[in-house]
Amino acid sequence: MNKDLILREKLALARTVLANQSTLLSFIRTSMYFLVAGVSINNLTTIEQGRLIEIIFIVISVILLAVGIFNFLKQKKNIANSEKHIGDYKMEYMDSKR
Repeated sequence: MNKDLILREKLALARTVLANQSTLLSFIRTSMYFLVAGVSINNLTTIEQGRLIEIIFIVISVILLAVGIFNFLKQKKNIANSEKHIGDYKMEYMDSKR
């Protein structure tokens, strides 16, 4: 068994986990931007439709947050499924063919 290959695969999975977490944080950050814009737009401007724009921004914020969480959980499940292939999975595959 090649231990370098196993280490490389484990490190790749660790990078993938960190990238997934970073993506979730990006979704949260963008959602917060829209929330702050929605809450403050009515106070900072004198637009007639200020309340409608405020509601639209808040709805977009909630949608972005929901999409980010859904994406994070889906990718987390895919990463967990990928972890079972680290190690001697080639040996397991060859044994099942016999």
